[in-house]
Amino acid sequence: MEIESNEEHEDLEFSTSTGNLMDSKTSHLDDVLNAKLENAFHKQTSQVILHDVAKIASEHDPIDLAYAVTRLPPSARIVVYDNLPDINAKIIFMTNTGSNTRSAIFRQINDDEIKRLIERMPPDEAVWIMDDMSDRRFKRILEQLDPKKATRIRDLQKHDRHSAGRLMTNEFFAFHMNTTIGEVAAAIRDNPGIELTRRVFVLNDDNSLAGFVPGRNLIINPEYLPLRQVMRSILHKVTPEDSRDEVVDLVERYKIPALPVVDEEDHLIGVITYEDVVEAMEDIADETIANIAGTAENVSEEAPVYQRFILRAPWLFVTLLAGLITATTMAHFKDSSWFAIVPFFVPLIAGMSGNVGIQCSTILVRGMSTGSLSTRSRGLAIRKELVIGLLIGLSFGVFCGFAVYLLNHYGIHQVGGDPLALGATVSLGLLGACLMATVLGSLSPFFFARFGIDPAVASGPIVTACNDVLSTLMFFLVARIVFPLFA
Repeated sequence: MEIESNEEHEDLEFSTSTGNLMDSKTSHLDDVLNAKLENAFHKQTSQVILHDVAKIASEHDPIDLAYAVTRLPPSARIVVYDNLPDINAKIIFMTNTGSNTRSAIFRQINDDEIKRLIERMPPDEAVWIMDDMSDRRFKRILEQLDPKKATRIRDLQKHDRHSAGRLMTNEFFAFHMNTTIGEVAAAIRDNPGIELTRRVFVLNDDNSLAGFVPGRNLIINPEYLPLRQVMRSILHKVTPEDSRDEVVDLVERYKIPALPVVDEEDHLIGVITYEDVVEAMEDIADETIANIAGTAENVSEEAPVYQRFILRAPWLFVTLLAGLITATTMAHFKDSSWFAIVPFFVPLIAGMSGNVGIQCSTILVRGMSTGSLSTRSRGLAIRKELVIGLLIGLSFGVFCGFAVYLLNHYGIHQVGGDPLALGATVSLGLLGACLMATVLGSLSPFFFARFGIDPAVASGPIVTACNDVLSTLMFFLVARIVFPLFA
């Protein structure tokens, strides 16, 4: 065992020294842990399997186990869960693993086991966990819980999954402004189950939000001081209906450790912690990457091959249709004299314009997601992208046209026709295609956002397919007009 641990340590050191993203400490740890689990499940008898799995579960952090089991078959994940050392480890495991793993485990454990887990969790975490069970079972578990906790879970569950109301916790510390620091400290000691002590919120006589006191101020100030003398103003707050993206934007920009959530009367109803926002950012990143890649699959979760195929197929069908449209158009013009040169340059035109469009839309989508691109600056951003697209089209069009002219003039690339006509056609065709791609890449993110669709779709197969069709048609138009002029 000592030799094995030394080898693992050396592997970890090697992985970090390479600086490769695929060889990070956490990814290497996942690989090592997954290999251990797979070896355990390949043993001959169930007694040996349980012994080895129990040993692995006791030696490793439940968070690492939560990531590692996503590569195991669903039937094996419950075995790892059952062999975790205590209820706290099981809670950590369930809150950090994926939705598929939670669903698989819920199918194997009884209501009493789930009740034990939920009773020890904060309401906001319990809601996320219970989202992965059926509505009937959700109601059944709530009926078994303490009425006060069940009410808090119901209050959170009624909010939209991507709203501030779902991100918040309704367990927090809030006191009247005349409450002394000593009284606050006593209340915090009497409620160890509430972990939110970075900020203590201060209320007015009508229970509206007046301000907050940083946790440090409760330590450095005398116990007899009332909160009103040490509190600070609330500069940023949200309502439960505000979107997850708005919350992330606020917390990321102002580094708010605990963002208050208020109702219409400015009464404090919940608090969003920095940890909750980090998790939301991870979800947003996963969804954005999936949209850009053109798939509905969860990029952070293992899934069967057939399921991943089904999730990717609809998006790729759009690309297939675009290809058929292009092929049909080419077939329609195949007997035209100017069309003889077109097939040789369609891949060049489509590839170049496609990259231009993707660069343009990706830059704008990033600006929209980080908040650096506002409604007011939208026009300026579009104009800048159009100017960049024009410069790209002019510079690369002239270069490519000149290269095509020289290649055909000296017989290196014999396409047929006048070399000057070829160079001019390719040059103007590339310019037109790049401008078309820039317009599409600049306007599509705002078009999608206008109708409530994730702008990341603008960088996916839908816009890419449209760009291929439009840029090819633009090249056809240029070739039909320009090439005969030199004939």
